[in-house]
Amino acid sequence: MRVIGIDPGLRNLGWGVIDTDGSRISHVANGTCHSSTGTPLGERLLSLHAQLSDVFALYAPETAGVEQTFVNKDGAGTLKLGQARGIAMLVPAQAGVSIGEYAPNKIKKTVVGVGHADKTQVAHMVKMQLPGVILTGPDAADALAIALCHAFHARTGNTLSAALARAGA
Repeated sequence: MRVIGIDPGLRNLGWGVIDTDGSRISHVANGTCHSSTGTPLGERLLSLHAQLSDVFALYAPETAGVEQTFVNKDGAGTLKLGQARGIAMLVPAQAGVSIGEYAPNKIKKTVVGVGHADKTQVAHMVKMQLPGVILTGPDAADALAIALCHAFHARTGNTLSAALARAGA
């Protein structure tokens, strides 16, 4: 199964693609879609949409994991992040790809084992789980962590569903 993780951001939208085969996981690619500050918001969103659509066309993921937005003290910043997250949800939906949404703490807990891990710890564990990966930046590292989280939860969810079906539940 080919999985893409997307770390929404208006300036830097990270993405990471992995392949899974049972318990085997391998890195495919990672990167960041950029938009320029000072450019009108609509143009920035359009640029992110075009860049992420190109990633989908190139790597053809079968499922996507997207980080949920957390609300902070800056309401305007949260709204802008939400609009970038809309692009992160729209592109997979346009591609007909199922989407899993994960809270930041759930991603960190799944990948690092601690829900309040910092970015350095997340990047380190991504490198441990994907030997030889060259991270293109912190947003791409976070996106790969989201992809790993989604792959894990999709695999365990499917296992549970299959077990329940066999049990007649």
